[in-house]
Amino acid sequence: MAIYLGDDIHPQEGVMMTTQESIKAADPVSSSVPTTVAQPSGRVANPAPLGLAGFGLTTVVLSCINAGLLPDGATPVVVPLAFAYGGLAQIIAGILEYREGNTFGTVAFISYGTFWWWYAFLLWSIGAGWIKPPHPSGIGLTLLMWGVFTFYMWIVTFRINKTLWLIFLTLWIAFFLLACGDLGLGANWRRAGGWDGIFCGALALYLSFAQVTNAVVSRTAIPIGGPVIKD
Repeated sequence: MAIYLGDDIHPQEGVMMTTQESIKAADPVSSSVPTTVAQPSGRVANPAPLGLAGFGLTTVVLSCINAGLLPDGATPVVVPLAFAYGGLAQIIAGILEYREGNTFGTVAFISYGTFWWWYAFLLWSIGAGWIKPPHPSGIGLTLLMWGVFTFYMWIVTFRINKTLWLIFLTLWIAFFLLACGDLGLGANWRRAGGWDGIFCGALALYLSFAQVTNAVVSRTAIPIGGPVIKD
């Protein structure tokens, strides 16, 4: 069963009861009684809402700083959040998507989970004095390459659902805007990237909410839209 970041609607969990004939033993009474064995249904939870929530929440917090809604002094609060929820939770979701055979979910969640680990390790290493602060152009180039990666992932989302398509659209735009700011085009680019990032993170939280809700009620209660391009 592959999860494709769409509606997660399944029947209620339960077990399948199978009756197996007992192997005839010496006791003719016990050998005539069927053995009832409870076996798991094989159904597993959708890991995508976890990864989306970890990505969305962490993105909104950092983007509020980039947009100027919070001072730069608030940045240290993002470090443990990026390690735990933005990083570890997404990596776990990506590993679970791998087990489900979902290539897109595996690449997306593990990639962006490790992005948050890169960001957190960078700030932690600088704060601990292990490395010197890098030149802004180095950060800018890194963000630019993340924008390129996100752009080609966005192309794939044309065939998934509209909400995910919007998430990746706003995300690659945010990476390019932030990259322009670090490459010397001015602080306004960073602020624009921050506002765009808030919208992107909010969309990810919405999709997570929709998938959890739709799974619980076993119907499409919260819409996420169909594919932009249909077969």
